[in-house]
Order: sequence, then C-alpha cells, then structure tokens
Amino acid sequence: MSTDAAPAAPAAGADEPPAVQLRGITKRFPGVVANHDIDLSVRRGTIHAIVGENGAGKSTLMKTLYGMHRPDSGEILIDGDRIVFHSPQQAISAGIGMVHQHFMLADNFTVLENIVLGAEKLHGIGAAAARRIRELSRQYGLGVDPEALVEDLGVGDRQRVEILKVLYRGARVLILDEPTAVLVPQEVDELFENLRQLTREGLTVIFISHKLHEVLAVADAITVIRRGTTVAAVDPGEVTPRQLAALMVGSELPSPEARESTVTDVPVLAVAGLSVRTAGGRSLVEDVSFTIHRGEVVGIAGVEGNGQAELIEAIMGMRPSTGRVTLDGVDVSERGTRKRREAGLGYIPADRHRQGLLLDAPLWENRMLGHQTEAPNARGWLLNNRGARRDTERIVAEYDVRTPGADVPAAALSGGNQQKLIVGREMSHTPKVLLAAHPTRGVDIGAQAAIWEHIKRARREGMGVLLISADLDELIGLSDTLKVIFRGRFVAEADPAAVTPEQLGLAMTGCG
Repeated sequence: MSTDAAPAAPAAGADEPPAVQLRGITKRFPGVVANHDIDLSVRRGTIHAIVGENGAGKSTLMKTLYGMHRPDSGEILIDGDRIVFHSPQQAISAGIGMVHQHFMLADNFTVLENIVLGAEKLHGIGAAAARRIRELSRQYGLGVDPEALVEDLGVGDRQRVEILKVLYRGARVLILDEPTAVLVPQEVDELFENLRQLTREGLTVIFISHKLHEVLAVADAITVIRRGTTVAAVDPGEVTPRQLAALMVGSELPSPEARESTVTDVPVLAVAGLSVRTAGGRSLVEDVSFTIHRGEVVGIAGVEGNGQAELIEAIMGMRPSTGRVTLDGVDVSERGTRKRREAGLGYIPADRHRQGLLLDAPLWENRMLGHQTEAPNARGWLLNNRGARRDTERIVAEYDVRTPGADVPAAALSGGNQQKLIVGREMSHTPKVLLAAHPTRGVDIGAQAAIWEHIKRARREGMGVLLISADLDELIGLSDTLKVIFRGRFVAEADPAAVTPEQLGLAMTGCG
C-alpha cells in the first residue's frame, strides 16, 4: 500500500503521459472547501476507481474534470496537455464523457433517438446514425439495438445505452458515477466485462463506487479521497475491503446482518389484493398480498421496473390502486397520503430529488416535508419554523449530515448527505411502518452502517419495515422475510439466512 502515486498499469507505456492528470485541484463553495490540493493520475487503458465517504469531494472533483465547475486553483492535463474547461461541451470535445448515476433517458424514445439527441450534427438522425451505433455496440460488446424502445429495456441495457451515448460523442475517458447502484449481480458482471472491453480498445474508465468488493474486483488502480483531499493511492491486489474502508473512514467495513429475531405475531401492515394499472390499463402490480408484523423487516427483491416502486407508492397513497391496505388494524385504503402519514406510515422514496426534497429550499424546510401537521413542525394549525429549525440541527448531528448549517439549501449537499437528512426526518416520527426504498443508495459505508443501525434499533422497538433495495447484501442482511417481485407479481419467497445474492439475482430475472 502506498500514499504516493497510483501504480502503473500494464496497458500504457511507461513513457506515455497519463490520460488524465489533476494537479493541486482546489474548489471552494461558500462555507465549504470541497476539494483541497487534490492530485490524481489516471493511466490510459485502465479502470481507475475513486473511493471516499459522502462529502469527501469525489463528485465535485469529477464535475470539475467534466467542466461543470471551475477549480479555484490547480490544473487539468489531458494526454499531457494542460486544458481549461469552461463547460461540459468543452470537456466532451476533449474526449471526456460522464455517465451519471441517475439515467438520463426518455422512455418513449428509441435507443437511437436518445443517443443522437443533442448530437444530430455528428451522423444525422437516420441510417448513418444507426449504423454508427451498431458499430460502437459491436466494437465494445454492448449488444444494444438502436431501434429498441427504451421503456422496453431492462436496467442493465439502459446502463449500456448511457455508455453508448458518451462513446457516440467521441469519449476516450469515461467517468462512471455509481454505475452498479441498481444492477443485479449478473448485470454487474456483464458491465464489468463491458468496461474491460473498453480498456482493451484503449479507452480509460474512471469508476466511482461505494461497493468496495466491486471496486477491488474491477479496478486497476484506486485513489482514496478523505475530507476533500487525496490520502492514498493503492493497488487493488494489495488491499482488502476492510483496509480500504479504514483508509476511507477510519473504521472497518460494516455488515447489515441482523439475525436476532424481533418478529412478533402482531400484524402492523396488511396488504390484500393490491393492483396498480396505468391510465391505459396496463398492469404494473397484480393482486399482491402480504403482511408485516411488528418488529419485522419484509424485503422485496426485484430488478428495477418490475413494480416494486409502484407497489410502495400505492401503499403510501401516492398512486391510484385497487385492493386493501390496513395499518395497525385500521383500513386506510381510502385515505390520502397525509392521512396515511399521520396514521403511522413513514416513507423513504427511491428518488430523493423528485419525491424527497425541495432542492432550492433550506434544510429546515425540507425537515417539514410530509410532516407539516406534526410536531415539532406545527403548533396547532400554525407551522413552527423555530421548532423545525431546531430539530433539523438535531438530525444533522445525529445522522452526521455534513452541512454548514440548517439554512443551507438541500441542493448544496452531496447525494449521500441529502439521503441522511431524509432518513433522519422519517425516523424522527417513529412510524409504525417504514416504507424504505433504497435507504442507503448513494451513501458511504460509514453512513450506510449508521442507517442500518437506526433501522435495526427501530425494528427491535417494534417498527415494521417494507424494504426495497438494489444492494442484495443489504436486503439479505436486514430482512426477516424476503419476497421476489417479477413483472408486478410475487414469484418467490426466500430465507434470508440461506439464500445467496446470486440465487436471488436469478429469481429476480425470472430464472429462479
């Protein structure tokens, strides 16, 4: 293990300049130094991983490389040439492409239409463009059909479309932000083979992930960032996940496992014959029934897009449905979302930006969202701004939300810190049942462990949890009962104490 330069990769000659080199990058925001004197050297034809806690500065650094931010000091070199980017368009022109964690695809467009949108001048929008997409797909083993409709694609295929979008624009360096966040194990293996094919063809990949086992499996070199600066460059063959975790946060790799049983025989949530359809009559969830008892975590495993999001939204009262929802013995099927919250439902949404936060509003206002009628946010019929601000400060301290203060807008926080605020808000109202969709998505291992402990503690105190997660280790470790959803129906049930992630992944794809 070394704290000097990253190890040389065999794919690049020793006398070749790095594909990407960052020297002394510093970036400040009001009240925050996001990056301080960061150095990074990425050799051509390699997969270079960047790891660190939320708020460590990874995203800021990559946004600087991609031209979204201007550094306050330091320099960027691409293939040995110093370059100053004023926009992402300039970065793209220099061969830098970025695939964001949240897919940016239009479901009602074809693959071709999604890829050429904004790049029509390259190859037009017809046969020439389709031909180029097929060439790139074959060259890099991506297996994407340009005529396919995006809404018909699985998550892994959508990921490959996003990669094709940046390749189509001439990217030689690909930045991938949490690319495996919503993939099942088999799709992760396919993605890693795609990335290795890219590097065999001479391209360079910068890979950001919180999943340390995956980082060690795919990376040629790893740079560790802690509190805004580089602290180590390590060879993946010479470090364990626990050692890497210690470099990142100074603690061992946590485990979600909660094997001591706290399940009672008292039902707290009963769902009977719940179905959800589109306005056009297409089935999204079909005749789903299950029960959660006090002290029980029921996990739902499924490839994204198989109805789990619609199921949880229907239980929350956010989506029209048929069937019956009973909360602690009370039928809430006809109640709206606010009344269901007041009756004891908590909700951690899958999409924190669309459903969990007002990004331009300060943290203390976000503390109120969904709980405007409850203490400490309300006093009688009036909002209690002072109470909300004071309780926001408590959440910030208890859940380690890294922020200069409660008046900072939510948009100024990293994704992981936004998630910790939402989890703290929902847990603060001691719900009878917590509907948790990807509660640790995008958070670092320290925050992940803290969220797991909050869920375990609430479970011991009798809270029921409906858990959806793309992290199969998390799903297996936290759940007392595991159900598999496929095309809107429960198709299997698994014992969390015996099932493996691979077995679960097969069931999720309809092969179990």
